[in-house]
Amino acid sequence: MTRTETDSLGPVEVPDANYWGAQTQRSLINFAIGEQSMPLAVIKALALVKKAAARINGRIGDLPADVSRLIEQAADEVLHGQHDDQFPLRVWQTGSGTQSNMNVNEVIAGRANELAGGQRGGKSPVHPNDHVNRAQSSNDCFPTAMHIATALAVQQRLLPAIVALKAGLAEQSARHDRLIKTGRTHLMDATPITFGQELSAFVTQLQIAEQAIRNALPGVYELAQGGTAVGTGLNAPPGFGEAIAAEIAALTGLPFVSAPNKFAALAGHEPLVSLSGALKTLAVALMKLANDLRLLGSGPRAGLAEVRLPANEPGSSIMPGKVNPTQCEALSMLACQVMGNDATIGFAASLGQLQLNVFKPVIIHNLLESIQLLADGCHNFNEHCIAGLQPDTERMAAHLEQGLMLVTALNPHIGYDKAAQIAKQAYEQGLTLREAARQSGYVSDEEFDLWVRAQDML
Repeated sequence: MTRTETDSLGPVEVPDANYWGAQTQRSLINFAIGEQSMPLAVIKALALVKKAAARINGRIGDLPADVSRLIEQAADEVLHGQHDDQFPLRVWQTGSGTQSNMNVNEVIAGRANELAGGQRGGKSPVHPNDHVNRAQSSNDCFPTAMHIATALAVQQRLLPAIVALKAGLAEQSARHDRLIKTGRTHLMDATPITFGQELSAFVTQLQIAEQAIRNALPGVYELAQGGTAVGTGLNAPPGFGEAIAAEIAALTGLPFVSAPNKFAALAGHEPLVSLSGALKTLAVALMKLANDLRLLGSGPRAGLAEVRLPANEPGSSIMPGKVNPTQCEALSMLACQVMGNDATIGFAASLGQLQLNVFKPVIIHNLLESIQLLADGCHNFNEHCIAGLQPDTERMAAHLEQGLMLVTALNPHIGYDKAAQIAKQAYEQGLTLREAARQSGYVSDEEFDLWVRAQDML
């Protein structure tokens, strides 16, 4: 069963079960590309824009009160996830996001008309353009939705996940602050550190990345709404941009403001590029964390084996008893994806022409994917790896005892060259440092005990 919907190009048959209209149906036909649907976070951000706009337009008398109320009610249903199946459009569509903006306009209008006692769809009493999209353009609605969706995802999902992972690492760092082990530089033995000191580096790296993300948020809080088609605000009442930003801030609890220059807000996406760069910084820190723990956990017999990673699942379909560092591998892979997404976002943001960047859907698709991957990755890694991580104290002690770079403590007493001679002799002859030092004649046993103390080298 279908019904006939119309747009400026003429009539289109739409399945009766759907709320959308002609423009959504045309997009389904014309952009059957890939399987990536427009993220629901963007759809709900657009619904939030429609709700705020209807409220303001009703308040100033530009919309009849009953129409404003119907739009708000239908928008709330979208926000509550009641019509998720009504937004099937792909990411790969017009670069302004017009099809998705109209998809939201049509669904809200279609549902509002049903609520008014008519059939779903249509344009009366609520019109998708004249009423739902009043004082708006896709060119300012879609970038506004991009910023809303991004800010909500960062505040509600990503930052709490970073804070939790940071706390998990800090707890492990404090717990093992006195556990002395061999440090390593260039993947070679170096002077001693504690395991707590080693883990503290990750805490600070995450702190740096978290701060970079927080520093990028003020630009994301600036909204393009009110610029309409090219930034001039044509067909929007005076003060609309400021009013809708305040309304969205009240609805979300986040400090959204009207972008001071709407031309830049439509034509460029520097705030999102900056945030993506901060996400890449987090990905870099997570890659280091995952790979270092993978190295420290290598073995269990033929590797470093200084850390015991939790055994989450069997590691091999052919080798019985094998356990692999799967959490480290998953975190490393998503870090690679985030770095690739950042490259795509940078390219897409650089390609805007004149008054409009027309790569908006791919920018927000990649940005939201990065936020989701990082948030889920931080949470998962903390829960399934960091929380159950255990140091192998015996293995650490053995490596420390066998290490040659404790010889560095002799530098101030006998000089670099003589200390290097002792280390070389110990390595080549398979001696301990103490034995090599005694044979050298440069250091007595008593002096060695006094000078070469790992706990004094921290």
